Amino acid sequence: MYRSIILLFLLSICFSCQDTKSTKKETPQAPVIIDTLSKKGAPEETAPKSPKGTPGNPMIASQAELKPFLKKYGEENPETKIRIENRFGVIEVELFKDTPLHRANFIMLVKSGYFNTTQFHRVSPDFVVQGGNNDTKTTARNRQGIGRYLLPNEAKKKYPHIRGAFSAAKYSDQNVSKASSPFEFFIVQSHRGAHHIDGEHTVFGRVTKGMSVVDKMNKVSVDGTEWPEENIYMKVEIIE
Repeated sequence: MYRSIILLFLLSICFSCQDTKSTKKETPQAPVIIDTLSKKGAPEETAPKSPKGTPGNPMIASQAELKPFLKKYGEENPETKIRIENRFGVIEVELFKDTPLHRANFIMLVKSGYFNTTQFHRVSPDFVVQGGNNDTKTTARNRQGIGRYLLPNEAKKKYPHIRGAFSAAKYSDQNVSKASSPFEFFIVQSHRGAHHIDGEHTVFGRVTKGMSVVDKMNKVSVDGTEWPEENIYMKVEIIE
């Protein structure tokens, strides 16, 4: 009897020492999307860091009226040359006439003063510099005042993403038509170009002066989202 009690006691200790880890499967972690503006990635529309601003009266009320609006605006505003100034110097750009929607839209934004409240907000070393956003409420408010729309892709084989190409960023989500963001642009800095995004983005201009300025910008320190640690504000104006 005494031996039986001892045996039961030892068995209870043995069972209590077994692995008590839960057999419940771990919940899979959602994949983290990183490096959206890398040598292999494509420049995408960057969400402003600030909350949405107060809605304004849109200049372009709907996507349906976009083409006739920009066509008329382009006829009335034929300018093709712009100047971008920042703390590193001056960049001059020629906009292409045969990407009419992108040219007209950009000229419209320049004349409205939109870019003068924004900055070069993403820098990817040996790839591109991207501008047209900011981390203040002003930019979000200005965007809402201009309107919610996308520019139809106007990419052409004769305008590849070579060094100095002036191209439009785009939204990545459900964008099978490769439509462009109306507010953000990028300049290809790499001497090799960025031909892996040819056709995906619309090149609608070229830098004619100031690539040394672009090279300086491309060397600044950035945070984990490729936002420059020291802001690079811009002033954009029409040359002719």
